[in-house]
Amino acid sequence: MSPLKSIYLLADSQLLFWRDNGQLLLERVVSARTRDRIKAAYVGASNGDNPEFYSIFVAAMEGVDVSDCRMIRSTLSEADLAFLERADVILLAGGDVELGWRTFLSNGLNKHIVWRYLEGATLIGISAGAVQLGLCGLAADGSLIETFGLAPFIIGAHEESDNWKTTTDLLRLSATGRRAIGLPAGGGAIYHEDQTVEPLRHAVVELSLSGDEVRQTFLKAQVRVT
Repeated sequence: MSPLKSIYLLADSQLLFWRDNGQLLLERVVSARTRDRIKAAYVGASNGDNPEFYSIFVAAMEGVDVSDCRMIRSTLSEADLAFLERADVILLAGGDVELGWRTFLSNGLNKHIVWRYLEGATLIGISAGAVQLGLCGLAADGSLIETFGLAPFIIGAHEESDNWKTTTDLLRLSATGRRAIGLPAGGGAIYHEDQTVEPLRHAVVELSLSGDEVRQTFLKAQVRVT
């Protein structure tokens, strides 16, 4: 049996506190684990390790009775790494995609996070963190940054008011045949082990290129996206 867990891709932090039919979304994250043994790591590189955003994470985890939390700082210490290597839940924070990714390359978290995922940790990405869990992000100079690729598509977050411009730019820069998923504000998606995508709260947008034309399809129910 594969140890891989579903990957949670959130446009923003709203879904950390969202209830679906009375159940917190995070209940699904921790349901198969022993609550008092869960270790939850927050990786804040994309927002410069802002403690205010970490406090939101702590409050969300307290809502599902998880108290053993730690911020994994950009200047990675031995204690941080030791905690991360035992973490059951790892959240990648929002902020600046390029800043976070270059930090991961510098401190080695680009490898450690993948190792933990392959060993069975559940990954949650918020905004920039969600983008990083996908195939690529956009650098400040307009170039493409290859990222984790654990979710096998390009991910855009809360860009609906701009008609998914950055996500579309990434599609045009990327290899032929790639697709993208746009997460609207307040929404998100789960990428499951069986390669299906489950929209959360709101429909997500699937974007693809047909020649120079960008096609958009709204996904309201779980579908296979490979």
